[in-house]
Amino acid sequence: MSGHDAKASPMPAVRTVSAGAPLTWLARGFADFRAHPLPSIFYGACFALMGWLIAVVFEHAAAYVSSLVTGFFLVGPFLATGLYALSRRRERGEPAWLAPTLDAWRPNVGAIGVFGLVLAVILLVWARASLVVFALFYTSEMPSVHGFLGQIVSPDNLEFLVAYACVGGFFAILVFAISVVSVPMMLDRGTDGVVAVLTSARAFGANLPAMAVWGAAIVVVIAAGFALLFVGLVVAAPVIGHATWHAYRALVEPAAG
Repeated sequence: MSGHDAKASPMPAVRTVSAGAPLTWLARGFADFRAHPLPSIFYGACFALMGWLIAVVFEHAAAYVSSLVTGFFLVGPFLATGLYALSRRRERGEPAWLAPTLDAWRPNVGAIGVFGLVLAVILLVWARASLVVFALFYTSEMPSVHGFLGQIVSPDNLEFLVAYACVGGFFAILVFAISVVSVPMMLDRGTDGVVAVLTSARAFGANLPAMAVWGAAIVVVIAAGFALLFVGLVVAAPVIGHATWHAYRALVEPAAG
């Protein structure tokens, strides 16, 4: 591509990073958390409260809890907008105050809002697909949450787990590819959703080894938060949110000027 074409392109250049780069992002995300713990914990507490409410409301419906809790991974990139704003404030040397981050989406509300709506639609489709998988394997009675958790380790449920993982994996990879850097980019540059999504997909495709590590890291950290009765999300969710900001900085070339 010629220099003239590169300048004419509305798409920012994406970088190729090493497979171990996500570990650096996590370390920087944790540093952000330590630098401004109170506003970060506020967002983490919101995530934990959502998880707790889902578990309590749908205590006797494992299918709903499973689809909504796993759906957290799908809409998480949108819900963490305030955490990206906190990391940006620290990067700029600005006070890490909570109030300015609560409406950080406002300057680009149209693009971020539409992207959030897209994620919500995908979540609804995933929830329906999740219920279908449950219905295929639990034809008589849906298990309770406690019963379902106990059955997960049973070899008798291997077919269900494989099917659930395959269906869920499709949605997870789709959302992961389009959201790796989308929301931080829309927040930081005010770009439209199409440019942000295409840039995210390009960054994903150019860094498959790093994306595999990054995706695994997100699942492990957030799953640990879930495993601690959602209380762990108070720390896990902010660390991943802050780390996502650093992933965006590492994967996308800075805007000219």
